Amino acid sequence: MDEGRLKAELKELIVTELNLEGREPSSIDDDAPLFGEGLGLDSLDALQLAMAVEEKLAVRIPEGPDGRVAFASVSALAKWIVDHPPKGSG
Repeated sequence: MDEGRLKAELKELIVTELNLEGREPSSIDDDAPLFGEGLGLDSLDALQLAMAVEEKLAVRIPEGPDGRVAFASVSALAKWIVDHPPKGSG
């Protein structure tokens, strides 16, 4: 999948799955932190987003330090997905 298209899909998923009403997916900066100062998501959002990404894109998001790396930003999540394709693809 094209990384630009993947980032757009992830932003749409973030907005719809986390009910970020009034937020346009295009307004999310690719490199802004998803948690804390950036988008302001919390641990419950992380769990919900991980489940949505796993279901929609058939990839496994790890827990712990690797998961924190994957969820650093939209760019980081897209890179993680590209670097860890679903088993049986490719």
